[in-house]
Amino acid sequence: MLEKVNSVKDLKKLNIEDKKILAKDLRKYILEIVSKNGGHLASNLGVVELTIALHSVFDVPEDKIVWDVGHQSYVHKILTGRKDKMKTLRKLGGLAGFPKTNESETDCFNTGHSSTSISVALGMARARDIKGKDNNVIAVIGDGALTGGMALEALNDAGCSGTKMLVILNDNEMSISKNIGGMNMFLSKLRTKRTYTKSNVSLKKIINKIPVVGKPFVKIVQRVKRSIKQLIIPKMFFEDIGFRYLGPVDGHDIAELERMLKITKELDGPVLLHVLTKKGKGYKIAEENPDKYHATSPFDIETGEAKGKKKKDYSKVFGEKLINLAKENKNIVAITASMKDGTGLKEFQKEFPDRFFDIGIAEQHAVGLAAGMAKAGLIPFVPIYSSFYQRAYDQVIHDVAIQNLPVIMLVDRAGIVGQDGETHQGEFDMAFFRLVPNLIIMAPKDFKELESMMEFAVKIKKPVVIRYPRGGEDSKIIFDKHNDINLGRAEILNKGKDISIIAIGKTVARAMEVANKLKENNIEAEVINARFLKPLDRKTVKKSIEKTKNVVTLEDGTIINGLGTAIKELIIDDNLKDIKIKSFAYPDEFIKHGQVNELEKIYHQDEKSIYEYIIKLKEEEKKKKQE
Repeated sequence: MLEKVNSVKDLKKLNIEDKKILAKDLRKYILEIVSKNGGHLASNLGVVELTIALHSVFDVPEDKIVWDVGHQSYVHKILTGRKDKMKTLRKLGGLAGFPKTNESETDCFNTGHSSTSISVALGMARARDIKGKDNNVIAVIGDGALTGGMALEALNDAGCSGTKMLVILNDNEMSISKNIGGMNMFLSKLRTKRTYTKSNVSLKKIINKIPVVGKPFVKIVQRVKRSIKQLIIPKMFFEDIGFRYLGPVDGHDIAELERMLKITKELDGPVLLHVLTKKGKGYKIAEENPDKYHATSPFDIETGEAKGKKKKDYSKVFGEKLINLAKENKNIVAITASMKDGTGLKEFQKEFPDRFFDIGIAEQHAVGLAAGMAKAGLIPFVPIYSSFYQRAYDQVIHDVAIQNLPVIMLVDRAGIVGQDGETHQGEFDMAFFRLVPNLIIMAPKDFKELESMMEFAVKIKKPVVIRYPRGGEDSKIIFDKHNDINLGRAEILNKGKDISIIAIGKTVARAMEVANKLKENNIEAEVINARFLKPLDRKTVKKSIEKTKNVVTLEDGTIINGLGTAIKELIIDDNLKDIKIKSFAYPDEFIKHGQVNELEKIYHQDEKSIYEYIIKLKEEEKKKKQE
């Protein structure tokens, strides 16, 4: 059946039975693609029927569908003319794993982070009204994303707006980890109340047309109906804030979904359709382990086992070390924004359930909560992905830094992460954290140094940021020696007189690789592991620069306001003369998706590019001397 469907027009020609067959074909195709390329599996398997129904009832691109987060948009991409390109999914130059307006006009908005869709859809609906158009606007949001403050802010505004729009609540009881919190408890009550009455639009229209008594009678019926609802479902949140609530409806019943979606088109004002789906639907292994198969590397379909051997990574090292620290210090607690598995806290939760707090997809709340805990004498560790820490920036400044509170902020997935693309690259954290007074900013060169930095962070009793990359120790370089961590102190890993290579975090290993290669050309490179972006070890760096007169800085972040900027400021502030400096960092642009090693080559951050620059520099110096 999938072979017959190359566009939404083809889909609309199918009957319900054909669409059921199509749903099975879509699941099989998605499994085939994700098992080879990696990607978001369970979320896409869960919305197959919902996506079929949406495109059967609505007409994109005239009608606008905003996918919250967007990791569940694979079916949408297939049905909107990108079926044959799916084999390029998440590959360099291929389809993105999230909606992209530059891919197709049916992608009406770029998404990648949680809880944004209702705000965006409301904005589009209001723009439609101002322009006098009549297209439909739909936000598809998961129950996990509904825990985000931005989603609740948007619901509050949309509910009182009177604006015609549809919010589809895709309720699978999961975000990445299993959902928690009051909103999840509320939705659990709704899921169990199948007796909730659905609006009869046609009856309402007929009664409205009855002269004199029609409209008053409808209002009386609505009041009675609302009272009954309050008895059946206490605290009817969505209705109370102004939405017409429909559901719950089986999210895997295409006929019922289409029927309900057609009803929503006839209703004025904001409507919320509550759809129950199963994450991982149709692939038993993912159904039983939806968190594991939320996002996955390439795997064997028959067994579900990853094709590549899983190596130890920074998140796991962090989680194991935190358990050891917590055994020694009862004031240590851990906070996660619905990412306990991804950030390495799964075992910590088992070991210290009373000192572990999963607060849902709410990064702002996570940091504010940590600030309150720190003020009351606890030592909170808050691991959040770099691209998601952007969401808590105000709390870092206002709640933590101004009061100099001992919150330890672990920036996971720092630097370039690869195939998830622009919305998930962690290139900005050093730049925006460096602006904030009172923050201590560190990045480890390896696992051992991460553990040492965590020990140091507990002792110093100040706000600390520790950033580390996705994955593990990928370099061939093994650091045998590890000096103690002292505030604002760098370490010299290799002494030299010809050039200073100053690096931080994962790029320190690359600096050593380059230095070792330069030795073959009789070039002695002094390699400095900065360790601290803030405070910078000005004394060690200055001494090295004055000696070599040539500087290369390496960092896994943006060119603006990171390590390179800090070194350039030092050169200017201390009036150092005749210094040549080159900063290897990512340009002032959003970095596309692709394998990390591919992106490093494209942006000249790889070992070869750095080595060739230094060789060329030294050849030019030699030529000048000869002249």
